[in-house]
Amino acid sequence: MKILIENEIYPIELLQEVFDDPKFYKQNGLEGSITSVGYYHSFEKNSLVFMIPKVFMRDKDKTVFGCTKNELVNLIENESIKHKTQYNWVRQLSVHFYNSLTEFKKRYNQTSIIHNSETFELNTNLGDKEYSFLDLLLSFVNFYKKNKQQILFKHIEFVSNQAKKPKWEKTIRKSLPILLNGKTPIYTEIRNKKKIINNEEELLTYFFSILNRLNKQHNLNLKIDKSYNLIEGIPFERLCRNGSSKLRKIKHRYFNDTLRKMYVLCDLYFSQFDKSSIKRKKEDFLAINNYNLVFEDMVDKLFSDKLITLEVDGITIEKLKNNDDGKIIDHIYDYKSLIDTSNIFYIGDSKYYKSNNNADKVSKYKQFTYAKNIIQFNIDLLNKKGENNIGNLRYRDGITEGYNISPNFFIYGYINDVSDYEQHSIVKKKETIPSFHFKERLFDRDTLFVHQYKINFLYVLKAYTNFNESEIKDFRKEIKDTFRNHFLDFFNNKEECGFEFYESKLPTEEYKTFVNQNFKKLNGKCFCTIDNKLLLAKHKDDSELEELLAYFKKIDALQ
Repeated sequence: MKILIENEIYPIELLQEVFDDPKFYKQNGLEGSITSVGYYHSFEKNSLVFMIPKVFMRDKDKTVFGCTKNELVNLIENESIKHKTQYNWVRQLSVHFYNSLTEFKKRYNQTSIIHNSETFELNTNLGDKEYSFLDLLLSFVNFYKKNKQQILFKHIEFVSNQAKKPKWEKTIRKSLPILLNGKTPIYTEIRNKKKIINNEEELLTYFFSILNRLNKQHNLNLKIDKSYNLIEGIPFERLCRNGSSKLRKIKHRYFNDTLRKMYVLCDLYFSQFDKSSIKRKKEDFLAINNYNLVFEDMVDKLFSDKLITLEVDGITIEKLKNNDDGKIIDHIYDYKSLIDTSNIFYIGDSKYYKSNNNADKVSKYKQFTYAKNIIQFNIDLLNKKGENNIGNLRYRDGITEGYNISPNFFIYGYINDVSDYEQHSIVKKKETIPSFHFKERLFDRDTLFVHQYKINFLYVLKAYTNFNESEIKDFRKEIKDTFRNHFLDFFNNKEECGFEFYESKLPTEEYKTFVNQNFKKLNGKCFCTIDNKLLLAKHKDDSELEELLAYFKKIDALQ
């Protein structure tokens, strides 16, 4: 198995050695760069390749695995390390990574991440119900690990049934027993005058011969009991060519579920070499040239609830997630506002970069556009249907004409520990990205702040296929609270956000008159909450509000 990294450059000789088809890389002279992310297997070249995402690159030449990209190519085939436990991540990564691609293949026709206008291609020659070579390899390994005790018992039973008039003295002297529970000896080879061949042993021989070949070819590090008969070398090559016909001759003998499953696995393997089989392929692959869409869908499956039903003139909030102008909101969910008991939309964008990279200017501008589209949708909803028909969502306040704070975030995939699949390790980056027309006006529709987060890519990779609905629900609750609390911490820190908050001491019925009389000074700086509190956000550089502070009391912290 070879491991290549997206967008990285490799010698063209290496790429031609493992690929039958050049569509997975772009050649430039004597070098080529990987253009896809995915899985590839060639039956003719006997090559198994993973093209993993660029998030596994740390810097120019170093990977997150502590080796260079060129060292990574043959890492699992390196005799000096292939049995070391610290490199178990290679096999674990291959399973989770492949499972994520097959999950996306199932989901991508339904996911809202993909827009019709996007240049998008999911390359595969696998039908919905077809196995890939890797599916087959993993099935052999999993079946063996799950059933090896039962298979060994069947083998011993078969061997015992062959014995007629056993010679126990010769058996004990010439054979090595298996100790059951460290005490009871079981002899798998019984010496006798005459043996009756039990043809059921043929299936076990085929199965373990195939498993042995896979074990050696792909360095699976499996321990196969030496009591099994194995076919190796040229006889195994011959078996591959006529294995399907040999299996058909013994098919009627198996009624045990374990043996029947074993038969199916052997049949699938041999069919790849049978020239008359319709299942035979030259290669199989599952790859994508826009892996950012896979990453966005992985994060979206974890983050986004089903959106509430809201509609204005036929336009729904779901429609805004995937705009006609090509703008796509990766993640959007409604959750508790930062300043009152209403709900507000939290808007997020997944950033698919190398582990140490940050969003560029274009990404920042796009995020502000997404937020303004959502705000406008809610204002249209308010204008069309009125305050009593928009539920618990509050964006604009009619008394102050101020706008609720709209939380935005970027989320980057990163890898810190290549063996950590259990901790999401969400970390807030220090830099908060602001956007405003007037820095003193927090409650203005053009004043927005984007927080930036890193999430463990390996956790997302595993959760995408392994999490059930209950686990996803728990994750969403935790993450929503985390994001909200980080925003609260930000706004409760005057030095960081620049604001401090006050609540009016006036009676509720006097709010409107007070705001009208001081509208120019309070414009964009005041907001009346859903629970009738008149809040004032004073910027540290704003001197116009000093005389009005007598009507307010300072708030220790937003909650």
